[in-house]
Amino acid sequence: MRRALALGLGLALGLALALAPRGAGGCGPGRVVGSRRRAPRRLVPLAYKQFSPNVPEKTLGASGRAEGKVARQGERFAELTPNYNPDIVFKDEENTGADRLMTQRCKDRLNALAISVMNQWPGVKLRVTEGWDEDGHHSEESLHYEGRAVDITTSDRDRNKYGMLARLAVEAGFDWVYYESKAHIHCSVKSEHSAAAKTGGCFPAEALATLEDGARTPVRALRPGQRVLAMDTRGQATYSEVVAFLDKAAAAQPVFHVLETWDPPRRLALTPSHLLFVADNATVPASHFRATFASRVRLGQYVLVAGLGQGLQPARVETVSVRTDVGAYAPLTRHGTLVVDGIVASCFALVEEQALAQLAFWPLRLYHGLVGASYGQPEGLHWYSGLLYHLGRLLLPPESFHPLGTAPLHS
Repeated sequence: MRRALALGLGLALGLALALAPRGAGGCGPGRVVGSRRRAPRRLVPLAYKQFSPNVPEKTLGASGRAEGKVARQGERFAELTPNYNPDIVFKDEENTGADRLMTQRCKDRLNALAISVMNQWPGVKLRVTEGWDEDGHHSEESLHYEGRAVDITTSDRDRNKYGMLARLAVEAGFDWVYYESKAHIHCSVKSEHSAAAKTGGCFPAEALATLEDGARTPVRALRPGQRVLAMDTRGQATYSEVVAFLDKAAAAQPVFHVLETWDPPRRLALTPSHLLFVADNATVPASHFRATFASRVRLGQYVLVAGLGQGLQPARVETVSVRTDVGAYAPLTRHGTLVVDGIVASCFALVEEQALAQLAFWPLRLYHGLVGASYGQPEGLHWYSGLLYHLGRLLLPPESFHPLGTAPLHS
C-alpha cells in the first residue's frame, strides 16, 4: 500500500517537474582525524545566576523579542505541539497538559537534552516543572506564554546536578539558558518565525564525503554530477552521482545526534529524524541492515562504516550524544545513500522506510538525469522535497512520520 502511495506521489509530481524551471531545485558533524579516538570535551557547569549566551534573553543574540501571548482559543495556538516523550517527566501541576505544549524548536531542544541527561546520569530523567503558561503566572513578556520557554530540573531533584544540567541545555541547542533559581534552570528558544530558527538539512557544513578519486570534501562543497562513496541495494560500496541538494542552510545551527564507533574509529552526527542503517549484531549481511531514525540508534547496535579500500564493514556504536553545529546540507544521490565521515547514511529522513523514500524521489532523479547537473542552486529547501512532504502528510497516517520532528522528508 505504501509503495503504491509513493509511486502515486512520484507520478503526481512528475508533471510538475517537467514544468518546473531548471534552476529550481538528508545528515551530522564530526570527523575522525587519524586513528585515535578523540578525547571528549570537558563540560563546565554553569554557576548560579549565570546565563548563556551572556546577553539578555530577549535580544537577537539569544531568544529574541516576545511576540505576544498564545491563547488556547487563539489563532497561534496551532503553533504549539504536545511533547509526549517518555524520557521526560512533566510536572503538570495544573492537570491541563499545558506543560507539555511548546513550539517545535523548543520540543526538539528538549528531546535532545533528555538524551544528554540520561547519558550523563544513568537512571535519571529530565523533568519539566513549567512549560507553556496560560494562567498569567509569569512577567508580562515571559516566553512561557508563547511555549518558547521551559523550567527544568532532574527527576531526582538533586540540586547538585543543576549547574551541569544548565550546561547540557546549552549543548542541546537552547538559545538562552539561565541558572535562574536554586530550584530550577530556565531555558528558552527563538521564535518559529525567526529566520535563525529554521534548521533544514541533515549534515553540517564541514562533514566529509569521499569522492571517486579518494579525496574527501566537505558536503557544503559538493556539486551535482560529482560521484561520492555510497552503498548500493546489495550492501556493497559504490560511487553514486550527486543529483541535487534537497536543502542548503549555511547559517543554520541544528541539533545533531552524534554516533561514535571505536573499531574502526568513526564519528557521525545527523539530525534526529534522519535515517541510517543499523543491525543488532555484526553477523547480519550489509544488505540486511535496516534503515532507522538516528534518534532510535542505541549503544551496542552496529552501523556500516567504510574500511580500508573503501569496502563496508560493521562497527559497534560506542557513544551516542547530542550537540549543535553550524550549517545544514542535504545532498541527494542516485542510490539514495552516501558515506559521510566514514559511516553509511541514507539521503532521506522523517519516514522510516528507505525504499519508500527512494521510490518517491525517482522523478527528481529522472528530471536531473534528463536536464543535466544544475549548478548555483540557491539556499533553502528544494521545492520538490517540500511539496512531497506536504503530500505525504495528506496521504500517509501520522504514525508513519518521525514522532519528534516535522522537517521535510530529507531531514
